[in-house]
Amino acid sequence: MRIALRWLLRIVLTVALAALIVGLWKREEIQRLLAVNSLFSEEKIVHNFSHMNEAFLTVNLPRGTGPTHELPYGPSFELPEGTDNWVEDRAVTSLVVMQNGQIRFEEYYLETGPDDRRISWSVAKSYLSALLGILLAEGSIDSLDDLVVKYSPKLKGTAYDGATIRNVLNMASGVTFDEDYLDYNSDINRMGRVVALGQELDDFAASLQDSFIAPGETWQYVSIDTHVIGMVVRGASGRSVTELLTERIIEPLGLEYDGYYITDGAGVAFVLGGLNFTTRDFARFGQMILQNGFWNGKQLVPENWIAESTWPSAPTEPGKIGYGYQWWIPKNAHEGEFLARGIYGQYIYFDQPRGVLIVTTGADRKFRDPGINDQNIEMFRKIAQTL
Repeated sequence: MRIALRWLLRIVLTVALAALIVGLWKREEIQRLLAVNSLFSEEKIVHNFSHMNEAFLTVNLPRGTGPTHELPYGPSFELPEGTDNWVEDRAVTSLVVMQNGQIRFEEYYLETGPDDRRISWSVAKSYLSALLGILLAEGSIDSLDDLVVKYSPKLKGTAYDGATIRNVLNMASGVTFDEDYLDYNSDINRMGRVVALGQELDDFAASLQDSFIAPGETWQYVSIDTHVIGMVVRGASGRSVTELLTERIIEPLGLEYDGYYITDGAGVAFVLGGLNFTTRDFARFGQMILQNGFWNGKQLVPENWIAESTWPSAPTEPGKIGYGYQWWIPKNAHEGEFLARGIYGQYIYFDQPRGVLIVTTGADRKFRDPGINDQNIEMFRKIAQTL
């Protein structure tokens, strides 16, 4: 009996020691996974969206050594009726309104401030579109009608074999991918856990084998398409998206603060949603786009790419919101009206004829409710028309 007890005790101690070793070895991964599981909780979401570097691996996006490009303040104006209620209902954390390069309104809410580096979510997709347009103009990419496997051979034999760069830019790859943010087992949330656990997104993209329709036939919002664009950029240039974005866009903008990208375990940028900047620094990028890629005396992004990428070229349903090359075009949009958009209330809204740029960040846990995006766009239009 005593011998059996001693053996049992040894087994228990061995298992406990093994668990302790594994726990220490995987501590960072476990901490990140726990952080991801509570990322959107009501009591933590505002804090988390300003401190994503506490939950994920990241890489710095240095602003460079040049001077800050100042954003001058213009005359203040009265926001339209209903704005205060909209700010509260949509859990807006910051709102910057610009016209003709001047800040006309700037405010921060829910205990956030101007130095908070807020998560972009899918607003990051539009940054990547601008970078791809630069590479296309320089000849690193031959044509938007090239197959993605030409630049990313890892995708041969996957659901992306047969898709063109244009297809993935348009979110028309035909790849089967569940984008339900509220379903724990959806593809988008499985992908989030890949990032949290330090695994590789290239492997995740290459694991996708199923398509629901031929490439180019119809539009379906598939965030992993944007990661594939990042694979194309890396394959075409031989450089990381982080390096290219910093060199071609971030440093020339004259940002106020460094930004950072969330990365996977291989240090690859989470290009479909992992940018973190202050609201004013998001506005500097937005103002450059509003000016058709021209900034501080230089053409950073080709003017023709701005026009082409913000045109509703994707095969979306008639009468619904339009989509270009990683940019959204509202229903009934007038020429020069488009936006970048991220989950939970992140927006950069453009009204080029009026010279208006609106940047918002948010923590809106009801962002998926029917009609919310339309309500947000209508508020942006009211603000632009009030100026």
